[in-house]
Amino acid sequence: MSYFSELARQYIDGEWRSGSGSWDIVDVDPYTGDKLAAITVATVAEVDLAYRAAERAQKGWAATNPYQRRQVFERVLRLVEEREPEIVEAIMAELGGTALKAGFELSLVRDVLRDCLHQSVAPEGRLLTSPAHGRENRLYRLPVGVVGVISPFNFPLFLALKAVAPALALGNGVVLKPHQETPVVGGGLIAKLFEDAGLPPGLLNVVITDIAEIGDSFIEHPVPKVISFTGSDKVGRHVASVAAGHFKRTVLELGGNSALIVLDDADVDHAVDAAVFSRFVHQGQVCMAANRVLVDRGIEAEFTEKFVAKVASLTVGDPRDPATHLGPLINPVQADALSAQVDQAIAAGATALLRGSRVGSLMGPVVLTGLAPDAPILRNELFGPVVLLVPFDGEDEAVRIANDTPFGLSGAVHTANVDRGVKVAQRIETGMIHVNGGTIADEPGVPFGGEKNSGVGRLNGEATVDAFTTVKWISIQHERAVFPF
Repeated sequence: MSYFSELARQYIDGEWRSGSGSWDIVDVDPYTGDKLAAITVATVAEVDLAYRAAERAQKGWAATNPYQRRQVFERVLRLVEEREPEIVEAIMAELGGTALKAGFELSLVRDVLRDCLHQSVAPEGRLLTSPAHGRENRLYRLPVGVVGVISPFNFPLFLALKAVAPALALGNGVVLKPHQETPVVGGGLIAKLFEDAGLPPGLLNVVITDIAEIGDSFIEHPVPKVISFTGSDKVGRHVASVAAGHFKRTVLELGGNSALIVLDDADVDHAVDAAVFSRFVHQGQVCMAANRVLVDRGIEAEFTEKFVAKVASLTVGDPRDPATHLGPLINPVQADALSAQVDQAIAAGATALLRGSRVGSLMGPVVLTGLAPDAPILRNELFGPVVLLVPFDGEDEAVRIANDTPFGLSGAVHTANVDRGVKVAQRIETGMIHVNGGTIADEPGVPFGGEKNSGVGRLNGEATVDAFTTVKWISIQHERAVFPF
């Protein structure tokens, strides 16, 4: 595919180039195992070049009329729509994403880009009264300068653009480090879209590398003022620690262990549909996915029968086949780790109501029940097609079980009584939760983020403006001031 021959390179200061490292990142199709590209890693020197380029270009970009900046995002949006077939092919090849997943991701991408048309002109100043005689206070919203973005492999185009696009729209420069598993969809493709849309050189740079090569230099570099990271809580904790030591702000979108709660008065069929989608979209490789489905004992038997039957009907295989529901995990290592967790849970007494076969990176769906309350698998994130069915007696127990995890990203509550659902939702320790919906949702105008180990800060809408701008106070003394000496 041309994308992998053209875009599997570093993009620094408006130029496509090779890294100067001594080894390559090999980009592989997770379904076929075919090599898509080999990319020589960027070194600390290239990271420095990228940040310095962004720093130089940002000053002129920030001074550009916001309505002119907005035109770049209009063109990027058109390019995404025009190139959708090629982008879908790239998502299938590099991520193992199905057509449904690719379409879902592109719909989110379009939402982000449309919102950037507003974000470009969103920052507003304020006038504040002063207790000092003759003084006027002005508050200005200004770009932070340069933003470093580290993106994940599961929704690499969307989750990179979710930070990259608004940061640029608000007048910043950006250096993006995509995940090593998705360097083209999460990196080169984004650079190409903005290059073709006329973004001035240097404003967006992409460095494809690994911490084995660059250590913490991407975070420690003196140029970026904000680091936006999406990924695991373990790595997020390290990013936060290093950034804090250098007085940098962070936006951390981390893992989850969401619970979808089915109360005794829920529409069982609707809850089943929501739970299957919430757990198994993109093979369960979604931070908001419903790892745990909590069901009131009064409807447990009916729900379980229908749920297991629907999960068993899901087709596992080639992501390019329109009939496929579940494609491969990102690599065999992830599949090995998840299979080991399942084995450990079963050895400890859990029952597998369904266990699909495992071949390489392909893993059939797994439904576990009968877990001990202290089973480790209940508290951890499961990044794959494994779901845990947990019965409960009454709302209080449902809330206790849902909150018994170090994570707090998303969730859902199903009930015939909306007010009841909202009251339960308010008791769940998450940044987001949905009544009679799925656990997977993201809208451009609504703050997105988690509690506890699921992250720090929010993105989308006004939260994005707060994340990628700073406030400057300028006072004006209109009348002669009196000083004490």
